[in-house]
Amino acid sequence: MFTHADLAQLQAQSLKMQGFIRQQTFSPQNEKSLRRFSSWEVAELIFEVNQSTMRGRLAADPTLPQGTVEEDGRQRWYSLEEINELRRRLKVNRKSLMPKRPAGKRAMRAAIANFKGGAGKSTVALHFAHAAALDGYRVLCVDFDPQATLSHSMGLTDVAEEYTVWGIMARDLAAETKRMNSAAQGAESGAALPQRRLPQSIADMGLEGLRAADFIKPTNWPTIDIVPSCANAAFVEFASAQYRHMNPEWSFFAAVSRFLDQLPADAYDVILFDCPPAIGYQSMNAVFAADMLYIPSGPGYWEYDSTTSFIGQLSEALEDLSRFQGLVPAGTMNLPKAFLDLRFLITRFEPNNELHRAMQSAFGKVFGDRLTEHPIEMTRAVEQSGRFLSSIYEIDYRDMTRETWRRARASFDQAYAEFRTNLTDAWDKLEDET
Repeated sequence: MFTHADLAQLQAQSLKMQGFIRQQTFSPQNEKSLRRFSSWEVAELIFEVNQSTMRGRLAADPTLPQGTVEEDGRQRWYSLEEINELRRRLKVNRKSLMPKRPAGKRAMRAAIANFKGGAGKSTVALHFAHAAALDGYRVLCVDFDPQATLSHSMGLTDVAEEYTVWGIMARDLAAETKRMNSAAQGAESGAALPQRRLPQSIADMGLEGLRAADFIKPTNWPTIDIVPSCANAAFVEFASAQYRHMNPEWSFFAAVSRFLDQLPADAYDVILFDCPPAIGYQSMNAVFAADMLYIPSGPGYWEYDSTTSFIGQLSEALEDLSRFQGLVPAGTMNLPKAFLDLRFLITRFEPNNELHRAMQSAFGKVFGDRLTEHPIEMTRAVEQSGRFLSSIYEIDYRDMTRETWRRARASFDQAYAEFRTNLTDAWDKLEDET
């Protein structure tokens, strides 16, 4: 017979091994650090300029970051901070190297969602975040998944559950309960309405005193922050049901949207949501707060079948939320929920696999131009990056053959470039901040 105590003991044993693996994966201090990037990468892959052009600019202006020179003097290596300073100060053919960022508009929010496990949600979120950072954007990731793969890949450990999405939702419940009670006391009828109750477990945590910034943690990438997750955050699905029963007027699905509304409009450029493999309280918060919805799927029939079920159930869930229209405050987002863009992205694609090509064709016939042009290919380098909780952008190309590394990077570069185009197009449709 096995009880919860046996499961807890097994988890404790596993956590010890988890710590050992991280020590082997990250630095000796058990902290993940960001590598430097070669002048070849900076010129050709990041700035997309000729190496000789960049060398000429650096020689002409010694005040520009010069990087760290290898012992043999053949290659310079740059930190991301140095790359961003070069980006700010250099122009090529009179064109700025800064990424497109419409003035007067807040960050674009994109949710990576599908309730099929293994569809590549965390992999896509991680690579898009890193690619956007190399592109010059300031990125905020929100990890909604209690598996916390994205948080671990970003180098975060020992996360307390009150500083996850669960904490954000609990803090929102406290604020909304206080607001509704104040409104009840000031009712036009003059008669005091019944007071809404706040669960004692929430009241005792003191979450109302936390600022929005307290939930945001830095990562090893200087321009990427994250609202992390942890295994204990899975409790949110059970707790939220209890809290809604106690306070049915709480618009739970808008908690994260209201949280993001509290951030300065220019604090970030891109906000990425890594969603759990389920439609629940956390995932509904993600899709409601998102401007764009990206749905990754593997290239097999069962994954196609699961994706079909996902969009059907998501449609029904969003239809249910539309019944709250005009009844509860939903922050700056409107009901019924509408996305500025919706895309399907095939992951783990093998171009020489006949079945994969056939399924790609089936996706295209059904979803048309909603299917992205460039799938993410499964390569040896991608498999290796997953084992080491890293993106292909974090792996030094000298750790494998350059051709293997370039092929994997090219796949993500193409997928990200398409995402960036969709994002900037959606930005044009976003209303200006008032």
